[in-house]
Amino acid sequence: MIRRWNPDTLAPPIGQYSHLASVPAGHELVMISGQVGALPDGTLAGPDAETQTRQIFANIERLLDSLGAGPHHVVKLFTLVAGAEHVEGCRAARAETFAKWYPGGDWPAHSLAVVTALAAPELTVEIEGVAALPRR
Repeated sequence: MIRRWNPDTLAPPIGQYSHLASVPAGHELVMISGQVGALPDGTLAGPDAETQTRQIFANIERLLDSLGAGPHHVVKLFTLVAGAEHVEGCRAARAETFAKWYPGGDWPAHSLAVVTALAAPELTVEIEGVAALPRR
């Protein structure tokens, strides 16, 4: 089982994440490339960060499903937001998703960076991750 925790020697996290996450022996790490808010047909789910982030998490869930895995296998997420004005929408969608994925608050390690731009001007958010799956 993936272990996630926050040592008492540090201030608590300022958001929905754990300071540390470890992967037990016998697991394979799977890297999830940066996902954007594209629907299965390649069109963008919407122009705003909240809609795009919601779609990104749906895409990550589909990728995990393809591996026979789920959100509980996610060890680390890294979010890029194209401009501070999009952070609130991104966080709102993350809170909504994490309430379903991690109802007990056992969140993965997670970093968020505000950048000037992503790969295309219409993109507001990109999220990549690392999952740990038991070896078969």
